[in-house]
Amino acid sequence: MFQRIGPAAYKDNLDNTVMLDGYYGNPHRRFKTIHVAGTNGKGSVSHMLAAVLQTAGFKTGLYTSPHLKDFRERIRINGVMISTDEVVNWVENYRINNELWNIEPSFFELTVAMAFDYFAQKEVDVAVVEVGLGGRLDSTNIITPEVSIITNIGLDHTSLLGDSLEKIAYEKAGIIKAGIPAVIGFTQIETKKVFDEVAALKLAPLFFADQEYSIVYGLTDLDGNQVLSVNKNGKKLYHQLKLDLKGMYQQLNLPAVLKTVELLRHMGWDISEENVLRGLANAKKMTGLMGRWQVLGYNPLLVCDTAHNAEGMKEVVLQMKQTPYEKLHIVLGLVKDKDPKKLLELLPADAEYYFTKADIPRAMEEKELAGIAAEFGIYGSTYSSVSKAFDVARSRAGKNDMVFAGGSTFVVAEIL
Repeated sequence: MFQRIGPAAYKDNLDNTVMLDGYYGNPHRRFKTIHVAGTNGKGSVSHMLAAVLQTAGFKTGLYTSPHLKDFRERIRINGVMISTDEVVNWVENYRINNELWNIEPSFFELTVAMAFDYFAQKEVDVAVVEVGLGGRLDSTNIITPEVSIITNIGLDHTSLLGDSLEKIAYEKAGIIKAGIPAVIGFTQIETKKVFDEVAALKLAPLFFADQEYSIVYGLTDLDGNQVLSVNKNGKKLYHQLKLDLKGMYQQLNLPAVLKTVELLRHMGWDISEENVLRGLANAKKMTGLMGRWQVLGYNPLLVCDTAHNAEGMKEVVLQMKQTPYEKLHIVLGLVKDKDPKKLLELLPADAEYYFTKADIPRAMEEKELAGIAAEFGIYGSTYSSVSKAFDVARSRAGKNDMVFAGGSTFVVAEIL
C-alpha cells in the first residue's frame, strides 16, 4: 500500500482501474462527480463541498484518502461511512470474481473501484472525489466531472510527480477535461502558465478562485469557529460566514469552494445562499473531517494536524504563532521518503521536542530524525512510539502550555 510503504507501491498507469471499472459496469457513469486535486487542501475542499451539497439536499458521496482511524472513512454518503459488512461483502465478491479476471490491482485501485461501485449501487446524486496522488495517472481520473478543482501546487512526491512546480502542475492538470470548467484555488506564478496552456488545449473554461474571492478578515467565536468576511471582485459577499474548520489556512481553501458552488449554480444546480452558509458552518460535523488543526483537549491545549510537507507546515507554524501559550511542546514524526530538512527549517527552535516514529514501515527512525533536527538547533528526546511521546509531552506540559502533534498523517492517526 502506498500509504504504508511509499513510492514502491505507486502505479503509473490507469490500466487496472479501467479494467476493474469495466468489470463492474462502469459505475462512475451513473452519478455526477466533482474532482479535487492539489498538494494541500484537497481533503478540506472536498469535505466543505460535500457539506454544502448535502445541505442543498443532494445525496452526496465523498471519496477521500488516506484514512486516519478506520478504512471506511474513505467512502461516505451524506457523511455516513460505508458499513463494515458492505466492505467485507464487496471484497469477498471481488476475490471470487478475480479468479476469472486475474487482475492484480493496488490497494488504491481496488478502493476506487469499491467506492464508485458503492456510490452507483446507493444511487448518489453526486460524488466529491479527491485525487489520491498527482492527477493525470491517478486511479480516480477516469471520471468526467462537473467541475475540476486544483487547490494549489507544492513540492511534494517529487520522485513521482517531478522536481519542479511546473512538472507537478502538469501532473495535477491531468484532471482537467475537455470543455469542463476548471477551478484553481491559489494562483502561483510558476504554475499559472501550465494551467492556462492545458485548459486552452482542452477548451476548458479556467478560473483562478483567489483572483475573484478574498477573505477580508477573520475572527473566532466562543466555540472556536472561524467567522469570516468574504469579498467577491472587491465587493462584500458575506459579512459573517461561519466555518467550523478551525485552521486559519482554511481561508486559503475557501475561494475554491465558493467558486465551484457559483459554477454549479450557473449549470442549474439548486444551491441557495442558506445552503452555502449552513453547510460551511457545519462542514466538520456533517462530513466527519478530522486532523485539520483539531483541538483534542484544553489545559494544556492539545492540537494535532496532518500537514506533512513544507507548504502545509508553513501554515501550521503561522497558526502556532497566533495561538497563546506559555511553552510549546511538539511531538514530531516524519516519513523517510520526504526531505525532512524542508520541514525542520520552518519549525520553532524554542519549543521542547518529542521525536517519535509512527508504526509503519515508511516512518523515519526517531533517532535519525533527532539527529537531523539538531542541525537546525532543534533538540528534544526520542520515543519509539507516538503514544508514549504524546503521553510524556502531555504530562510535562503546564496548564497554559500547548502540545502540538504532527509531521505525518500517521502520527495524527495514532493519537486520535
